[in-house]
Amino acid sequence: MDGPHLIYFADPMCSWCYGFSPVIEGIRRAFGRGLPVQLVMGGLRPGTKERMTEAARREVAGHWRHVHEASGLPFNEAVLAREGFVYDTDPAARAVVVVRREDPELALTYLGRAQAAFYAEDRDVTAPEVLADLAAELGLDRARFLEQWASEDAKQETWGDYAISQRAGVTGFPTLVAGPNAEGVYGVVTRGYAPGEQVLAVLRDWIERIAA
Repeated sequence: MDGPHLIYFADPMCSWCYGFSPVIEGIRRAFGRGLPVQLVMGGLRPGTKERMTEAARREVAGHWRHVHEASGLPFNEAVLAREGFVYDTDPAARAVVVVRREDPELALTYLGRAQAAFYAEDRDVTAPEVLADLAAELGLDRARFLEQWASEDAKQETWGDYAISQRAGVTGFPTLVAGPNAEGVYGVVTRGYAPGEQVLAVLRDWIERIAA
């Protein structure tokens, strides 16, 4: 991607990324296509096979309450109580990658939609049928989406995203990076959740400096 842009390392089943979703939308409203956002799937818990234990449910629910307190966004913990629920983040991440192939900007919208479906609407976004329904809501062909989602190249592309995150030294989500400046250097805008006013102020200052 040429010119100043952002790289957003996120995961659709990361609660702090859900809390950060209004911030991303605020950035898109404030800067539009003048500051494009490149979305990279971080890989929170890809490939998890074990069903959630009661202790794990309590721990995760506690994290969700912290995000609610910080962001004000709604949470519905009922999804965690589903019988046999496996907190595998790979299906939803792969769904974002499939949408990103069609339209990188729409992928950001889909990410936010998947987050709201999981955290607020008690919808299981580890299920391909649910992921396809969300894609259809945004105007994508449901059958084509499912075909692409199940493909080996989509799986490899998604795991390629995880590898990019690891090589970039990203250890937590959300992570937002901006660049390049005149020297071609990228810098971290935030590691972890930060309120929108703070993030927008950092970005406005950065843009003024690189434009000077």
